[in-house]
Amino acid sequence: MHKGLVVDREAQMIGVYLPDTGKTYRGIPRGNIKKKTKIYAGDYVYGFLEDEKNFVIEQIEDRKNILIRPPISNVDTVIIVETFKQPDFDSFFLDNLLVVYERVQVEPIIVFNKVDLLSQQELKKLEEWTKIYAKVGYQVIWVSAKSGEGIQKLKDFVKGQICILAGLSGVGKSSILSKLTGTKLEIGEISKKLKRGKHTTTGVKLIPFGKNSFVGDAPGFSKVNALEFVKKDQIKNYFREFLNYRCKYPNCSHTKEPYCAVKLAVEKGEISCHRYKNYLKITKSFVEDLKHICPEGKK
Repeated sequence: MHKGLVVDREAQMIGVYLPDTGKTYRGIPRGNIKKKTKIYAGDYVYGFLEDEKNFVIEQIEDRKNILIRPPISNVDTVIIVETFKQPDFDSFFLDNLLVVYERVQVEPIIVFNKVDLLSQQELKKLEEWTKIYAKVGYQVIWVSAKSGEGIQKLKDFVKGQICILAGLSGVGKSSILSKLTGTKLEIGEISKKLKRGKHTTTGVKLIPFGKNSFVGDAPGFSKVNALEFVKKDQIKNYFREFLNYRCKYPNCSHTKEPYCAVKLAVEKGEISCHRYKNYLKITKSFVEDLKHICPEGKK
């Protein structure tokens, strides 16, 4: 049997890429696979070639993960595309996304696109945000899909992986996808009124951009609520920096408890106030001494 990768999944259409031939075939599930198993883009499948166009799927390899949006399996890395402006950067949105992807154990990297649009002052502010997330342990890459700046660095970082692009509509995911793969794709115009992109992505497709390297585009988000995916009392487990501290109480929520090591770390500047405030906002929590812990202007 041949081993293939599902690279196209839209309605009833299944596209299977075979490394043996370097071609993509129409996937036809048979037997129990057809009756009982949902097939996702990213699935590794086994089967045989029925003819020059069709591949019969007889078995699906166990998945290491499944994402809900987009519905895709076996993702190694999610490239969260952000912009500092057009649209404006929203750290609350980013931290919600990071929690969601940490929960499903997919490694996130943060890519700031459209850096060619930024003034020197804006670049300095972006550098501050970069340091905040780099300190937590996230890879942060600056790119310009327009000029090509940083694209090769991004390509080198995710080569040999299945990855997807995610982020707000309008941040330039499709432009980055085109640069990575050399494939010209439909790119939505930016809505001047809403400063959000018009939705251009349907279905789920993985596009090769090197040996064993595939990238897909996700529908643009307008917002993400981590509480739809993670229980409130578990959110703290997906803020990486919190895990470096041991509080007096094992089930400390890092909000109202005394002798909280996380709050002390925020006060000392070891944990970003921005990140901590977003944690409180995500969990809808209130801290009485927040102005003392995070005085105005403290990052």
